[in-house]
Amino acid sequence: MKPILEPILVGQRQSIQAFCYQKRQFETPWHFHPQHELTYIKASNGTKFIGDYVGAYEPGELVLLRSNLPHCWKTHQTSAEAAASYVVQWNQGIFAKIPELSLLFQLLKTASKGLIFDKKNVADLIPRIQRLHQLEGSNLYVQLLELLLQLTDCPFKTLSTSSFKKDLPNTYNSRMTKIHDFVEVHFNEKIYLKQLADLVNMTEPSFARFFKKMMGRSFFVFLNEYRINRVSQLLVDTDKSVTEIAFSCGYESLPFFHKQFNKFKKVSPSKYRKQF
Repeated sequence: MKPILEPILVGQRQSIQAFCYQKRQFETPWHFHPQHELTYIKASNGTKFIGDYVGAYEPGELVLLRSNLPHCWKTHQTSAEAAASYVVQWNQGIFAKIPELSLLFQLLKTASKGLIFDKKNVADLIPRIQRLHQLEGSNLYVQLLELLLQLTDCPFKTLSTSSFKKDLPNTYNSRMTKIHDFVEVHFNEKIYLKQLADLVNMTEPSFARFFKKMMGRSFFVFLNEYRINRVSQLLVDTDKSVTEIAFSCGYESLPFFHKQFNKFKKVSPSKYRKQF
């Protein structure tokens, strides 16, 4: 499996690509590309990986990514809805670096960590984003520029703690894709570091160093983060007991589970469920 650099068909005749994605699940693995990207999630639930960030995604999210930032959305098999999104990707350099666009370039610079916008503040922009794939030529160019300028006034949160401004080696992307895919399938089982090391043909110490370099934390901290995000979704979407959910997501000790949930969510599982 070699996702590495995703080819995007923009070039001399076309510098912007806008499209609507609709399938049972998001299929593109962890990847990067030299284009900037704006993605609106219309339907399905799952996990998003943006740089070194891992967290749940849900309908209504609008995310801006600078070029070369590794990312992917993975739809949970339990998601009641098929995956649907509206995406626009554009080449670097299509907007002139003039004083009037200084806020836009600052926004794109910050997007090297991935930005997720406040839903309420961008609600009025969503219908326009959903129509972009119907436009061509100068109309698409002008509408995209206007949307991005309006986004400079909208509150957002950064996702990744690290910036990714340069191409990653192909082997890094291939390894991370295998790791993400493995965690997605086996997160509810007991996982050993040797399994991951063997998966990417590394020794355990080398794998541990590689993963921490890429994700900014150890693999098992990442795994707990992933599991807690899956737990969070099940707390909201199902009527299963907290204990049943904890065991189904790979936790063998309830005290340890409650400690981890409080660590990542700053609230108990029961209170989290009541909030929603």
